[in-house]
Amino acid sequence: MAASGDDSRNSVARAALIRRRHIIYVEGYDPQGAEGYYGLFEYSWRRFLKVWPLKTRLSPLKIDSQDFAHWDVEASGPNWQVATRYEFLRQEHIIRANMAEPLLRQIPRALAWAFDYVVSGAIFRVLRASWQFGLALIHFQLQLLWWLALPVLAGWLAGAIAAHLSLSTIVGIVIAVLTAAAVFAALRLLAKRWFVIQINSHWPYLCEFARGEPGCFDAPIEAGAQRLVTIARESDADEIVVVGHSGGGVIAPAVVARALELDPEVGRRGPPIVLLTLGSIAPGAALHPRATKLRAIFARLAVEPSITWIDAQSRKDSLNFWNFDPVAGIGIKIERGRCNPFVWEVRFRDVLSDEMYRRIRFNLFRLHYQFIMAVDRRRASRMAFDYFILIAGPLPVATFAKDPLHALAAFGEDAAFAGTEISAPAPASP
Repeated sequence: MAASGDDSRNSVARAALIRRRHIIYVEGYDPQGAEGYYGLFEYSWRRFLKVWPLKTRLSPLKIDSQDFAHWDVEASGPNWQVATRYEFLRQEHIIRANMAEPLLRQIPRALAWAFDYVVSGAIFRVLRASWQFGLALIHFQLQLLWWLALPVLAGWLAGAIAAHLSLSTIVGIVIAVLTAAAVFAALRLLAKRWFVIQINSHWPYLCEFARGEPGCFDAPIEAGAQRLVTIARESDADEIVVVGHSGGGVIAPAVVARALELDPEVGRRGPPIVLLTLGSIAPGAALHPRATKLRAIFARLAVEPSITWIDAQSRKDSLNFWNFDPVAGIGIKIERGRCNPFVWEVRFRDVLSDEMYRRIRFNLFRLHYQFIMAVDRRRASRMAFDYFILIAGPLPVATFAKDPLHALAAFGEDAAFAGTEISAPAPASP
């Protein structure tokens, strides 16, 4: 729970303000990759500046390697200035390769995943934890089944019509097969547009990782962990933030846990490390009875005092788990020493215009992406969330997350910070 009253206001005012921040952003299962996310960031950054009157600079995207890309963000108000290095952990080559596999491989794997979630009882555990998320999973599983069933039905009807017209059996079979193939191909366009292929490609791989089986996520996790260790040893940033959105809510904790294996002191020397999971889908995988590896990662981070883990949840977002304990809720029992995560319950309606909220409230994925997009208004409330002032502003991420009401109230209309001023400006780049 966030502090309240004068103590809370004073804690915000006394916060050691940030001048340099280093972010490692871990995407969800999204094939658009660094270029797409930079475009989304750039678009949202322009919207952000309509609400916050700041002096800013956003550098172009730079592709550093197969594993990383980055861009730099500079933002300043009347009495503060922050330079942020925004590193993007690249997975698009893996995701695109997965989604480009022949459907004869993808579809049986997806059907096996759906069947396993019923037989193992995982889908029922998910429904108990979050009926909204559970129904969303079932929705995508049923869409796959309809995609397979409708061409069969269309082919059968075409064959029946051919028989009724007294066409030969061979001709009837050819017509039936061609009709089924045409309907399947036409529905494939809808399956792609409605994320049926993407979701049903993601979950089998996600479940493999959760069970501890070798898989496609091992390489980016290792690259991210090694990079985190290097940054912690060499960076002069005031804080390091590992951000995981959606499916990144599985991979980002794994990156931090692996970094602790590589260097147990990674969070104890150098800049403070914050793990920020936004709209995480991790419980959906961790609730499977055989998801022992994923539960072990969460159990490790739950008792690690050198890492601050914040899990942001939105009630309106059906693709995350609202009012949910990411540790106890997946069956991890910790007697003593638990310190993570802090659950940050956010409400998008507080920071979106009425028109925007009405436009996106029933758009499943657009609302899910609101975690990493700009807001329409600055409103100080206990459940407010503003990604861009969070990652580019002067308050430490944990200070903001634990008391967004006073964090936002501490900024004037001109974006001046009413608390401790930064005596020296940040340099041009991290």
